[in-house]
Amino acid sequence: MKKVNLVLFLLFLLLLASCSGSSTYQGKWKATDPSGNKFEIEFLPKSFSVKDSIGETKSYDYTQNSINVENSVETYGIRLSDGRAYAIHFPIANDESVGVILDGVGNTAYIISRSEHTNTKDIYKLK
Repeated sequence: MKKVNLVLFLLFLLLLASCSGSSTYQGKWKATDPSGNKFEIEFLPKSFSVKDSIGETKSYDYTQNSINVENSVETYGIRLSDGRAYAIHFPIANDESVGVILDGVGNTAYIISRSEHTNTKDIYKLK
């Protein structure tokens, strides 16, 4: 019994340590904040960077802590190493080329697109 508990505990630790981000949102994104400022965001498996329009880059470590798929609309929860939480939401069913990054209370932090800087109004016009 002790061996089984130890194995389960080790598997649990391995699972927690390997909570890297989904391949769905990994890669480079063009991002626009609610004020219209343009950024470049790059998600790697366990970190991401945000580059502003003057070239300053900030990097953040994160873990993915949730996945929700409802009617082919996907939302991924991430938690930064400093405790802040965000959701990466793809509002168009079966389309992972545009999305919204929401802060912990549901406010838009960035609109993201693989191809161009866009805004909230344009997300639904792309299809």
